[in-house]
Amino acid sequence: MALDPARFIDDNTRVRSAPLTPELRFHLADEALPVWEMTEEALGRIGLPPPFWAFAWAGGQALARYLLDNPEVVGGKRALDFACGCAIAGIAAARAGAARVEASEIDPFAVAAARANAALNNVTIAAEETDLVGADRGWDVVLAGDVFYEAPAGGRIADWLAGLHARGATVLIGDPGRAFLPKDRLEPLARYDAPAGRDLEDRDVRLARVWRFRG
Repeated sequence: MALDPARFIDDNTRVRSAPLTPELRFHLADEALPVWEMTEEALGRIGLPPPFWAFAWAGGQALARYLLDNPEVVGGKRALDFACGCAIAGIAAARAGAARVEASEIDPFAVAAARANAALNNVTIAAEETDLVGADRGWDVVLAGDVFYEAPAGGRIADWLAGLHARGATVLIGDPGRAFLPKDRLEPLARYDAPAGRDLEDRDVRLARVWRFRG
């Protein structure tokens, strides 16, 4: 029988809030390693990427907090939560009054988590399993949290986001200092101290910033 991602998420997470967004709730795991190992065992595949969907990462938390505090950024607009993970940024955008929120991921578990978390918060997001890098569906606002952790992919994503910015989209990046963040092309909008577990990060609290492209 094929594994049901929604059932797996329900069985291996608990509902709680992220530190920077106490008004929102998510299906989150307590520790990275157990849910990671259970995912590999359930799917019969070793070497899977970490279950990014099971945690509220610092960059996504920063984006969400920024949108909740500045709802005019997305109010009445069409937004994309790119590489959404648990969809914390997209859910915050919906709560802040976005007219439509889309969310994308290449992991079916993340898509299931995004849908489950949206339901928890009584908002609607259109989550789909797809790689949208290079695409342009006319979004007004594009949100990208914690996406610059690999060199080749990071450069490709940065060029795509820069192109969306150049044609007039509001592109917001949430990042706590990932190695491949293109800082030379960005300027900071806000900063937040985001609590982070040491099994996920290398410290208990990360300084996360919301960035936008210059010009």
